[in-house]
Amino acid sequence: MPTFEAAQERNMILFIGTYTSAQSESMRKLSKLLGKDMSACVLVDTTLPPDQKKVAADSRAVVLDCDFSSSLAMENVLKPYKHRFLAATAHKDRNVVLFKKIIPHIPYIHTPTAVSLEWTTNKIRQRQLLRNFDKSISPKFMVVHDDTKETMQQIEKQIGFPLIIKPAGLARSLLVTLCFHQEELEANLKNTVKKINKIYKREGGRGEPQILVEGFMEGSMYSIDTYVNQRGVVYHAPMVHVRTGRSVGFDDFFGYAQLTPVKLLPHRIEKAHRTAEKAIEALNLRSTTCHIELIRSEDGWKVIEVGPRVGGFRDEVYEKSYGIDHNLNDILIRIPKKPILTKKSKGFTMILKFYPPKKGRLEKLEGIKKIQRLESFSRLNPIKQVGDLCDFASNGDDPIFYMVLFNSDRSKLLADVRRVEKTVNIQIKQPQRNAKIVESKK
Repeated sequence: MPTFEAAQERNMILFIGTYTSAQSESMRKLSKLLGKDMSACVLVDTTLPPDQKKVAADSRAVVLDCDFSSSLAMENVLKPYKHRFLAATAHKDRNVVLFKKIIPHIPYIHTPTAVSLEWTTNKIRQRQLLRNFDKSISPKFMVVHDDTKETMQQIEKQIGFPLIIKPAGLARSLLVTLCFHQEELEANLKNTVKKINKIYKREGGRGEPQILVEGFMEGSMYSIDTYVNQRGVVYHAPMVHVRTGRSVGFDDFFGYAQLTPVKLLPHRIEKAHRTAEKAIEALNLRSTTCHIELIRSEDGWKVIEVGPRVGGFRDEVYEKSYGIDHNLNDILIRIPKKPILTKKSKGFTMILKFYPPKKGRLEKLEGIKKIQRLESFSRLNPIKQVGDLCDFASNGDDPIFYMVLFNSDRSKLLADVRRVEKTVNIQIKQPQRNAKIVESKK
């Protein structure tokens, strides 16, 4: 065991699953902040295909293949470096599951407990703990495993309409559907039961495939990333307003648009903070960044769910709008040190995701060059190509592309968003009736 003096010389951050170029840049800032040369150690899951094992270009990073199914294998991989670890972090839900397995092997640094990560990454257990802590912040729910008539009758009796169907161990609104009446419940539940095993396998779903049914919460959706230290002291990053696909005409709950800064009065933001803090305390989270999704309903703020990780796109959103280095703060809170935050805004940032108007193969995508000339345009990331099969998030698919917009003037940003929506033309070729669709390999 290292002495106190030796522990003060720890100079390595452990990244589990992935290590991005943005995190590499944050490590450079960390070295300057701490006044010593810091390096990265990246644990990569041996079960991933080669094309998913890419690590950001950083010649100093130590990259280790790790068999997360074996305690001895994990111990042997970590042994030469354990005395150097100052903190450990994991981004994305699938990596949080791996983090949970690593925690017993890195006992002398600040981490969340493995149990709190288990609770938080399981939507069912999370709902149980949230309602046990404060029923006012979480909806009624139940767990189902089939689409029998008896099950649907039980859902109608215990939950009632409208209601949401969602898998317990998937992210990104995959297979999430809304039901207003019995016919929708029957169709959506059958679709979820049919596809859940396949989507779990493809996405690396957490735990056994299970289906959560809960009461639908009507209201505006927001999210917030909160840093919580080893003593439970919290520091809130700026809130983000989320418009779902449903708000723009899709029968789907994917995050269509994410915008910050938000237009909320200070006392409403304060109430959102208090609700987020209740959720963190209910799940006993510590030494981590938490991504909390909320609904502002007529009955007050409600928790949709909590993730023990940074939120999607949050590093880019916070950097553009506030100059906040979210990845750096995610490391600082785990050291532990106070995160570096500011409330002063530089402008407005929006993330837009585009899904197909109907299922089928992408035949044509028009307007991309024109929107790239807009004043607010920052970058665009294509995910689908012409010829690829396109489906909705509720059926477990990815968007065709997403884009990032920024402008110091909110009205100009919204005007450019409108131009984007009017300019982009997604043409989908539907299969001929009775023709079998074969999914393209990813």
